[in-house]
Amino acid sequence: MQIKIYFLVLCLSVNFTLFAQVNTNSSYSTPEIDAKVEALMSGMTMDEKLAQIMGTRIRDIMVDGKVSLEKCREHIPYGIGHFCQFSSGQALSPEELRDLVREIQHYLMTETRLKIPAIFHEEAITGFATQGATTFPQQIGVGCTWNPELVEKNTSSTAQNMRAAGATFALSPMLDLSRTAHWNRHQESYGEDAYLTSRMGVAFVQGLQGNDFKTGVAATVKHFAGYGTKNNNSKMLYEEYLMPHEACFKIAGAKSVMPSYGVYKALPVAASPTMLDQILRRDAGFDGLVVSDYGAITMLYKKYKVAKDSTMAAALALNAGMDIELSSPSMFPKLREALNQGLVTEELIDAAVKRSLIMKAKLGLLDKNPIIGKDGALDFDPPAFRKLAYETACQSIVLLENDGILPLKKEVKKIALVGPNAANVFGLLGDYTYQGMRSFWKQTTFDANNPKLVTVKEGLESRLAKDVQIKHERGCDWSAALEAKIDKEGFGDSRIEKLKMMTVSGLPQPNLKNAIKIAEESDVIIAVMGENLYLNGEGRWRNGIKLPGEQEAFVEQLIATGKPVVLVMLGGRQQVISKFSDQCAAVVQAWFPGEEGGNAIADVLLGNVNPSGKLCVSYPRTEEKVEINYQDGYEKKELVQYPFGYGLSYTQYEYSNMNMKSKVDITDERFSISCTVKNTGSVDGTEVVQLYVSPKNTNSTMKPILLKGFQRVNLKAGEEKEISFKVSPQQLVEYKKNQWIIEAGKYEFKLGASCTDIRLKDEIEISGGNLILEKGRDVFFSDNE
Repeated sequence: MQIKIYFLVLCLSVNFTLFAQVNTNSSYSTPEIDAKVEALMSGMTMDEKLAQIMGTRIRDIMVDGKVSLEKCREHIPYGIGHFCQFSSGQALSPEELRDLVREIQHYLMTETRLKIPAIFHEEAITGFATQGATTFPQQIGVGCTWNPELVEKNTSSTAQNMRAAGATFALSPMLDLSRTAHWNRHQESYGEDAYLTSRMGVAFVQGLQGNDFKTGVAATVKHFAGYGTKNNNSKMLYEEYLMPHEACFKIAGAKSVMPSYGVYKALPVAASPTMLDQILRRDAGFDGLVVSDYGAITMLYKKYKVAKDSTMAAALALNAGMDIELSSPSMFPKLREALNQGLVTEELIDAAVKRSLIMKAKLGLLDKNPIIGKDGALDFDPPAFRKLAYETACQSIVLLENDGILPLKKEVKKIALVGPNAANVFGLLGDYTYQGMRSFWKQTTFDANNPKLVTVKEGLESRLAKDVQIKHERGCDWSAALEAKIDKEGFGDSRIEKLKMMTVSGLPQPNLKNAIKIAEESDVIIAVMGENLYLNGEGRWRNGIKLPGEQEAFVEQLIATGKPVVLVMLGGRQQVISKFSDQCAAVVQAWFPGEEGGNAIADVLLGNVNPSGKLCVSYPRTEEKVEINYQDGYEKKELVQYPFGYGLSYTQYEYSNMNMKSKVDITDERFSISCTVKNTGSVDGTEVVQLYVSPKNTNSTMKPILLKGFQRVNLKAGEEKEISFKVSPQQLVEYKKNQWIIEAGKYEFKLGASCTDIRLKDEIEISGGNLILEKGRDVFFSDNE
């Protein structure tokens, strides 16, 4: 019976996929590229074809740290599609890395019959994951900048570094919506909202790819779709979880997608023709390359057990719509056997090979003399890139509480700097940074000076006046007992305990008594608390989401001294602080702020930078394990301490003069919504003006409140500006009864400083009959004037 079920799934997969091949959108390619690829494929053997739809690791062709020609001839005699995470496993200078890539490409272009170079790909969520490259803040912090333009600049710099090393393909950005801080990959998300995530994702892809694939780096949007949450609700799946991916396909031209490790309607996404063919290719209009998450095809056999062996696992994935197996050639080598058994067709294999080769052609790798890397000396962290990292860190910081203690006054002469993250770099770094990957996955140390990682202590010391005294004492570790557990069903193992030891290696034992003593003698206490690499990330699960270990008790002891406590939190998630936040003089959420984190935090504390960060997530009041989504209107108000979009400033902003038509036609292209924003304080600042919509029809199935636009507005003290949004009726579209429909009726548009701090609102009537979008949605964002 079990074997019959396997073959039923397989047959369904074949039928779906063959239909998709006939209707593949040709915009992924050009006639010139098609001709080049078809000519190449006409003489390919099956071994050569299969090689192009698999990835491998550099370690498989190296001996004693050097590329082995014998190993190359043994492991990749027919070439290879991808070299996976090629730089994060190395500790090489930029020039050494480039030369390594050139050496391997030379073998492929001279020793293999077809002379096809490989794609070298790497993680790029916080910059190029290699030694010495600029390390930007993690995406959860970047989401709080609400600044797509800055994201585009950051990823453009990442592309420059990657191209200089010979890399042409990135496994980024991560576009999963995350509505619970309990998810271990929460930090990689841009937050809980589809609109904000889509804007940031589009900017990420545009900056990385540039105007030409031959000079840019191909982005891979992931994880398709609804990873880390329940994705079986079609309305929510189409309207929200698909939106960031779809926007990146249609607006930014993303041509690579990675399906998730998750499940859709009881079937792993990696083997789901519904997800990878119908939803991805037909409904979302994707026409590019589908690459597996690392080991995802193996999981069909070993974890999910929907395949009885590796041959069937390979067939299920290919039939469902998977083009390339990453990161090792484990299952796809069995496609020859699957072909012999009639489980796949040669046409299906050819379709995957063609898409793989089209990508190589687009990236310039099939040119007569492909450009591999950049000649000369290389600098992966030049001053201009560090400046971008600093600006991003500054804008990502969210001021949650402030009784007036910040910015610190000139009268402050004695500062007690305490907490496990005060003088340690491990609280600066997110998952899938180079340093994070080396520490957790490779279990090796990294050079904190390459690039230079600036701690909070260093940042303050470099900026404070000479007559200000800083006394530092850790006071406690991140956690006395291990606060994270291994994800044994995934890739976690004993790494966490080893990494914990690495973070405190060489440090004296924390001295609580001394920490309290210097706190009592200070004018102000800066307590830098939170998480680090071993408490947050893929393969690691924390037991809860409050401050870990003894940190909460430590903060309470600091508060008990009677001295003002400025709580600074680093980490990849919101951490529950409702027990004592109102007793702190200020609370600063700084996330994993990257290499310039210490300088950015210091400048915010001292007032050199006016904080402008706004929460891209709802901030929980309790540790209850539920998803929180501001769109539901916070029905359980007791769950939320700080709302989506919230963030304080050192100045105040006044909103006035909202102007909007009272009625527009449902077929109108755009209508304008404007208002005036004034900085009424004495400090220059930046306000993030947020545009929301709420349905007024009582029978509407639209969420109670939805973000539909935002603008960062720079205002000098006393300055006012008029801002405008051009909104499309298409932004009101809903997915109902398997179709996209815009419903006529009344809607209320709201302008505010957060989803609950609404300053202005007005109603508009969308007149005419309900409008069905036969070809789906193609307008995602408001145009800002």
